[in-house]
Amino acid sequence: MAEAIANTGAQVIGLRDEEFALRLWASRPRMRAFAGRLAEAGEPGGAGPVVTVYGSGDYHHLTTALLDTVTEPVTVIHFDNHPDWVRVPATHNCGGWVNRALDLPNVRRVVTIGVCSDDLVYPQLKTGNLADLSSGRLEIHPWRVAPSRVWGRIGDGPGHQQVGGTLQWNCLAGQDWTAFNKALAGRLPTEAVWITIDKDVLRPEDAATNWDQGEMPLAALLESIALIAQRRRIVGVDVCGEYSPAKFADPIKRIAAWLDRPMVAPSAAALEANDRTNRALLGRLMESLP
Repeated sequence: MAEAIANTGAQVIGLRDEEFALRLWASRPRMRAFAGRLAEAGEPGGAGPVVTVYGSGDYHHLTTALLDTVTEPVTVIHFDNHPDWVRVPATHNCGGWVNRALDLPNVRRVVTIGVCSDDLVYPQLKTGNLADLSSGRLEIHPWRVAPSRVWGRIGDGPGHQQVGGTLQWNCLAGQDWTAFNKALAGRLPTEAVWITIDKDVLRPEDAATNWDQGEMPLAALLESIALIAQRRRIVGVDVCGEYSPAKFADPIKRIAAWLDRPMVAPSAAALEANDRTNRALLGRLMESLP
């Protein structure tokens, strides 16, 4: 990604000193300190929404600090192979940051697109945020998953219907992708939209990340960005999902990472594909944003 943004005049905020403290999860004081570093750096030069890139999906919880700078009602469009909605532990962590985003006063809804992971298998046992899914503050539109076994009444939503004790998902694979995006943009509750992208939503041939990959083609993600930008006002974008060697100072984080995800480094060819995707993604964002 560094090569892809080298000629864009990007502002760089050095956070190597916080690499271990922020990876996977971070304490509230650490998150406040991170927000302070952002404030000290100030807004990058130039007008228009800011695109922030910050490396591995291990840091996706940093999105909440970026969202907290938005001063108007906003809808978050979240592209990810994982719903990032676990309620336990109730901390700033990459597997539950969506709940911290929904805690923010200006976030009206989070719409998660592209999930293929097994996080939706027995979601109650995995402490998924079914309360916000039931209320409509959270939508999940998987790319391809099996029905989810649930207990109690969850109700229907734009991305699912409850049939007895299962949630039947309206999976996006095979749907009219253009029609889905146009309909989505037309019914969002706010004019302002924030887009957050974890590249593990993409097929392995399009991205190399620290996590298991989804099935969304890069062309579909690029089309979504363009269609949303045509119909809503994008106020910010953040992108994570780079591959980085898993280094941990905390043995608990090392064990958690080993238990939760693949630990195999991608091939040189996969990293080259990642670079091509980065260039295409940044190019589309520069074309689509004012």
